[in-house]
Amino acid sequence: MTAKSQTEQNVQTAKDFYDLMFNQSQPRAGVERYVGDSYIQHNPDVGDGKEEFIAYFERMAREWPGKRMEVKRHVAEGNMVVLHCYQHWPNPDGDDLEYAGIDIFRFDDAGKIVEHWDVLQLISGDAKHDNGMF
Repeated sequence: MTAKSQTEQNVQTAKDFYDLMFNQSQPRAGVERYVGDSYIQHNPDVGDGKEEFIAYFERMAREWPGKRMEVKRHVAEGNMVVLHCYQHWPNPDGDDLEYAGIDIFRFDDAGKIVEHWDVLQLISGDAKHDNGMF
């Protein structure tokens, strides 16, 4: 049996990080376990650095209890991992939100996440085709 390649390990790390910080609402534990010495953020709604990331997702956990994400597929090459995800945000007012998202993670040589990009698209029933988002 062969050991996982670094790229395969990075894929698992990205999935584990996303699950811990998003589904389990433990962003601080996710950062402590899976993020490197620095963390560069490209999402314009989230501040740069680890503490800004933690604060954002702690607030999201309070405002959107029960939010969930499911990885539908991934693409990885070298130190880059892309996750294609379904996100469900239950709304206490009754109109739940559903998104298709792409998250891109860059890893350092130690297998820790050091940079993140994302795009998020609201899933609507108005598609001009029957292909779905996933």
